[in-house]
Amino acid sequence: MNNMNLSDTEIEIFLFGKWRFNTDWEKIYIEFKDDMTYEQTRIQTFLLSKPSEFITGNKFTGVWHVNDKRLCLIVKTVPKSFFNLRLLILSKVDLADMIASIFSIFITETYEVIEINKLKFIINHKNQIIAGTKIK
Repeated sequence: MNNMNLSDTEIEIFLFGKWRFNTDWEKIYIEFKDDMTYEQTRIQTFLLSKPSEFITGNKFTGVWHVNDKRLCLIVKTVPKSFFNLRLLILSKVDLADMIASIFSIFITETYEVIEINKLKFIINHKNQIIAGTKIK
C-alpha cells in the first residue's frame, strides 16, 4: 500500500510496534509506542563506525510523530552513552542525556515515508532508501 493515500494518523497507526532496518553501516531496531515515544538500538556493522557507538552508546529514546508524511524522531535520552557518568560527588551525571535534550530542540531526524503496511516500511533519509520489516 502506497502511503500517498494515507493520512498522517493512519501512518502512525501502522508504525506502532517493533521494526528492523538494515543499512550498509548499521542494523537498527526501533519500537514505536502508542504514547508517541520510541526506543531505538543501533548496532554498527562497519568497523570504522564502532568508535562513535562507544561514545554515544547504541540505545536512544525519544518522542516521535508523523507530519506531512514525514516521520520525525526527537532524541531525548542516550542511556548507554559513555558520557552518562557516575561520580562520587553526585549519584549520576547524565551529561549525554542533557546534550541530547538540548540538541533535540534544534535537530530532528526526519524520514520521508515512501510506503508502509502491516509488514513493510520504506523510508527515504538523505537520499538513501531504507526498507524495514515488522518484528512480531
